[in-house]
Amino acid sequence: MSDEIEWWEYDDAAEMAEAVAGDVQFIIESAIDARGAAVIALPGGKTPVPIYQKLAGAKLDWKRVTILPTDERIVPLGDPLSNVTMIGKTFIPKGARVIPIVPQATADYKAAGRSADALMQDLHWPLDLCLLGVGGDGHTASIFPGPDFDEALNGPRERRALGVMPEPLPEEAPVPRVTLSRAGIISAKALMIAVTGAKKRKVLEDAIAQGAGSPYPIGRVLADAELPVDIHWAE
Repeated sequence: MSDEIEWWEYDDAAEMAEAVAGDVQFIIESAIDARGAAVIALPGGKTPVPIYQKLAGAKLDWKRVTILPTDERIVPLGDPLSNVTMIGKTFIPKGARVIPIVPQATADYKAAGRSADALMQDLHWPLDLCLLGVGGDGHTASIFPGPDFDEALNGPRERRALGVMPEPLPEEAPVPRVTLSRAGIISAKALMIAVTGAKKRKVLEDAIAQGAGSPYPIGRVLADAELPVDIHWAE
């Protein structure tokens, strides 16, 4: 796997944002040129916000772009914890189609996952791009340790999304989630990771070295992935 990973290092988050936004723009343009549309998955969180601000300034045919979150907290639309709400504020005004994968909060997180998977079955697949973040604990998308960890990693190849209950629940967002499955992530035509800080770099380096035996979700997701992975990192 390590032969398929390329690290890109930047002096600061602003420089990284410009570079990543440029790469994403190129992927979108290539997909539109090839088949008239692009479908990409983007993460929530704070790290990608400068990337999205740069990308939103790109001269693209945004009406041909469909964006879904890599994962979503099961909260109402408009909630401060909602990833799609954050993404939508940037890209809906540009004309992009931004898809809520959790259209309404529900107590049944498994049902929410089945609903999201059914929705994704109607999208062009594989994704043209999956952009991932990584947490300090090594989670990616919403693939966390917990009762649904194995299913997220090893479920049916055709399953694109599922509901998950992290254990323990993260303090900053103590709610169940819907996430892209490992199969949904690594089937993408392009896979990129954007992270900042020395801690996350160390987690990523350790996870990649550990491979399929890694205790970190990101290590398990990337293990045996067949496509090249670009990791963009800034201090």
